[in-house]
Amino acid sequence: MKANPLRAGVERGELQVGTWVNMLRNPAAMTLFKEAGLDFVRLDMEHSSPSIETVADFAVMGRALDLPVMVRPPEANREWITRLLDVGVYNIHCPQVDTPEHAAEIVAASRYTPRGSRGMGAATPGNDFDVSMPVMDRLKFTNDQVFITVMFESAQAFENLDEIASMDGIDALTLGPQDLAQDLGVFGTPDQDRVIDEKRTQIVEAANKYGKTCAMLVNSAEQARQWRDAGVLLVNYSSEANVLLDGYRSALSDIRG
Repeated sequence: MKANPLRAGVERGELQVGTWVNMLRNPAAMTLFKEAGLDFVRLDMEHSSPSIETVADFAVMGRALDLPVMVRPPEANREWITRLLDVGVYNIHCPQVDTPEHAAEIVAASRYTPRGSRGMGAATPGNDFDVSMPVMDRLKFTNDQVFITVMFESAQAFENLDEIASMDGIDALTLGPQDLAQDLGVFGTPDQDRVIDEKRTQIVEAANKYGKTCAMLVNSAEQARQWRDAGVLLVNYSSEANVLLDGYRSALSDIRG
């Protein structure tokens, strides 16, 4: 069975840089992302349209290339977590985690016994069709590869920050800047950047306090360096759609003068 390169990189203390994938549907794009030097890609099923079949194809290609795929499901529930793990996704980016109860449900759904109650499957892409290892050893190995990131996107979530951050089985913490700004009533106001940066700092401090990884969405190299220097190890730079837009707009502006 394949190990999880993203988890291994984080455990070595190495910066992992990825990007959102919102529009591309051909898993051959993974070879391009690999050549570009990305450490992971994050597929968005909450605000984009890939099917579970498309995600499964990306996951298998990612495992073949040792380029980890992370997925944000439409909802962080047992149904989606089970399906994503079984098609070969080790890294799940869980949206709208507001309560310790929800976080505990995520942990239980994502780990086999004795750490959780993940549904048992047979030979699947999630174990590379390799069931040769003694069963309890296989379950432990699989549990150790799973990497769960939770998103704090509301004031309620931050009221429960310590309890969620300290939970065994929650591996990384992050926030959803726009949904959080909306919930806090600062979206589109002059205070938005300041307030969200204060919340980002709270996330970093909680991650450091409880020995968890911190993930951050950034839209510039400057912002990436800022949070890298603050101790963030998972940096998600922009998206493939935005990179394409920026590249074509810049080129066309130069061409048309």
